[in-house]
Amino acid sequence: MKPSRPLYEREPELAAAAQALDALCGGQAAGGLLVFSGEAGIGKTALLGEIQAMAADRCTIWSARGGETVTSVPFHVVRQLLQPALVRFPADEIRALFGDWFDIAAPALGLADPSGPQPDPQGVRDGLDHVVSRLASGLSHRPLLLIVDDAHWADGESLAWLAGFTARLSELPVLVVQAHRPQELADRNADWAIARAPESSTAGHPALTRVALRALTPEATAELVRAGLGDHADDPFCREVWAVTGGNPYEAVELVAKAQDRELPPVEESAGFLRELGASARGSGLVARLERLGTNANRFAWAAAVLGTEISQELAATLAGMSSAEAADCTARLRDARIVSGFDPLEFVHPLIATAVYRSIPPATRTAMHGRAAWAITQAGLGAAAASRHLLEVHPDDQELVAQLREAARQHLAVGAPEAARRCLERALNEPPRPDERAELLYELGCATLLSSPATTVQHLRAALDTPGLDETLRVDATFRLASALSHNNQLKDAALSLAAEASRTAPGPGLMRLQAAHFLWEGMQASEDDGPARSARLARNADHLKGRDNAERALLTLRAFDAMLRGENAQLVVDFCERALVDGRPARGLGWTDSEWGFELPTMAGITYAFTDQLDRAEALFGEAVRAFEISGWSGAHLAFAHTLLGLVHRRRGRLAEAEGFLREGLRLADRAGSGLPVHWDATCLLVDTLLARGRTAEARLVADRYAFGPPYPSAMVLPDAPCVRGRLLLAEGRTAEAVAELESAGAALEPRGRFNGVWAPWAGDLARALADTEPVRAAQLATRARVHAERFGTDTAIGEALRCMALFVPEEEAAHLLAESVRHLEASSSAYEHALARFDHGVAIRSCQELARAEKLATACGAEGLATRAQQVRASIRSSE
Repeated sequence: MKPSRPLYEREPELAAAAQALDALCGGQAAGGLLVFSGEAGIGKTALLGEIQAMAADRCTIWSARGGETVTSVPFHVVRQLLQPALVRFPADEIRALFGDWFDIAAPALGLADPSGPQPDPQGVRDGLDHVVSRLASGLSHRPLLLIVDDAHWADGESLAWLAGFTARLSELPVLVVQAHRPQELADRNADWAIARAPESSTAGHPALTRVALRALTPEATAELVRAGLGDHADDPFCREVWAVTGGNPYEAVELVAKAQDRELPPVEESAGFLRELGASARGSGLVARLERLGTNANRFAWAAAVLGTEISQELAATLAGMSSAEAADCTARLRDARIVSGFDPLEFVHPLIATAVYRSIPPATRTAMHGRAAWAITQAGLGAAAASRHLLEVHPDDQELVAQLREAARQHLAVGAPEAARRCLERALNEPPRPDERAELLYELGCATLLSSPATTVQHLRAALDTPGLDETLRVDATFRLASALSHNNQLKDAALSLAAEASRTAPGPGLMRLQAAHFLWEGMQASEDDGPARSARLARNADHLKGRDNAERALLTLRAFDAMLRGENAQLVVDFCERALVDGRPARGLGWTDSEWGFELPTMAGITYAFTDQLDRAEALFGEAVRAFEISGWSGAHLAFAHTLLGLVHRRRGRLAEAEGFLREGLRLADRAGSGLPVHWDATCLLVDTLLARGRTAEARLVADRYAFGPPYPSAMVLPDAPCVRGRLLLAEGRTAEAVAELESAGAALEPRGRFNGVWAPWAGDLARALADTEPVRAAQLATRARVHAERFGTDTAIGEALRCMALFVPEEEAAHLLAESVRHLEASSSAYEHALARFDHGVAIRSCQELARAEKLATACGAEGLATRAQQVRASIRSSE
């Protein structure tokens, strides 16, 4: 990437680069992002070469370049960047360098064979972050400079990694310098960080400098011409060079070289020949020039264009059907003609040349050459995935190709490249496959897109189920995955209907039980349903007698436990269902957090059930295991975000509010990386709003609610905990009582007909009673009384203590003091420290006890409930002053 000619009118660009390098190499070692954009031939590559030369004595430099014909090769750019840095390490040091990320990220770099479950693409990106960060931290004496040229042609997987990595540059001594053509990058809808990053360094954001390269002025073009042709080049000739090339540096240099080749005098009389010469430097003119080099050279150039980048001379000779000696002769001719450079591997002198040559190949010949390239790569033992970019271009109607593309898709999925797998499988569908293979191929395609595009998954899995050829096992699995995709697409009712329809045609056995369990799951997870009590009764009939002898039974028992918890049935019975569903307190083999047959929803439901039955130690153990399992498997997108959210739930229930807030904010951060409007966004936002309210930070709760659009319309899936209840609590804290009453009444109207009376999960009745205490005391007292009945039926100390605390508002003072004392007793026995502090506060106020209020203040402070601690301190001071 070293410059081969002087740079003209690039002083601002070089100054920006010098400033960024000084910041990187200075005492603070500040990382950043420097982005150059401009049309083809404007001089981006030459500029990057100059920057590399500027940094050579100060930085560790890794470089890579995208290629027009290799955009479909996953991790192509990342491998160019990292592999040269890693090959100097022995195998054991590489494994140590990756640490726990080895099995997740090393296969993406071609450093290890895939093993374990299919990795989440976000997990692979996190693993790459880890490796680059560790390498960068060891280069303090020569900080790391990453150079990415032609980023508009980088593969999607590398672009996605760069987007996330560049967002972290404020934390790392790494400078990323990137160049791209803006229109081509926009046409690919690439998720590149430069589109979103701020222009200057701010908290949590790297310093970003954008520079758009401009065409050369007539004066600079004249200087370029005279540097090549001599000072005697006159002004009219130089002006015509500028007019012909538009000030494009590449075209100007090529035109000057052609004038030299033709020995054209650089004077006004020769200016009329420049347009013809300029045409020969690009497009059809370049093709004609190539043809004049001879048939062999032309065919060898075609082969090189098909291979794209890092062109093996031997492989190009194989594609062109010539001997090594003939290939060497062709290489020399193409090098002399400034079409290729280097020796082995070869590169085209400029991407414009590569594009022109590739597009000049007759379509049938190009297709055949791709087929030959795929064969050669496969014969070399490099695998179907390596050959897949050529397989995508070969002639259709080849049954062997279907098998190769399916194998390539499996290999792509194994390294965390589902989009590459999707392209292979979609191409396989166009062959077409044999009729008996089509349904399985549609099933595989649906599975490949599950993480990246639920809507596409739905389309393919429905087509698979409608196509003859799936055996019963695959039909059950396809339906299960279809329901999961529908649920992630906010279509829970359709998920339940699809499961019911398939169950009706499935013979008794494990498959049917799996479908029935999934049907109960997605019916129960809907935010509303037509007849919840009837569904609960069916579930009870199917599950209550089960012992948990196999996974189908354990699944039904888990669903029964969760449903019974929401209904507020006896907590001891609920816990017993959970115990039968687990094996020694953990999910059974096949029902774990990363097992694909049943999904992560079942262990999630078991943990949530424990959290709302005062079994917080068990819940925390399960959710801690979830974090570990997802991290080990590289599932660090929405799955890991949800695991952090669940740990946030446990800490909120324990009254560790600061810890809860930390986990929930981390859950939202991880969720934001995975997308927007995801189910985990609703859960994490709901819990974070509730936690901030408990801490007395109402304004912050409102900011979070507004940022994530927390409010109606709610999703079709239920939210953890009940979203309208938490929003009602927020409105009450803001003094918007009428709106709060409407929201809480709506929550009650939705929950009561379904038989869901758990006041810890959905505390609408207690909060509504408090809101109505002054305006409708009779109705408020009735609500509090019913809430107490349901709490005592449920039987947990948290539920009873909270119900008694509310009931105290509606009885005479002496009885209120007694009820509050009982509330304190129950909540002290529970793990709900924040609710215990609330009860202590209310009891201290009721009996005007400074000692009790001091206990409340101490508890609130320990919980991180600053607002409650301040209130307790103020009331205590008021009592003392009145005495």
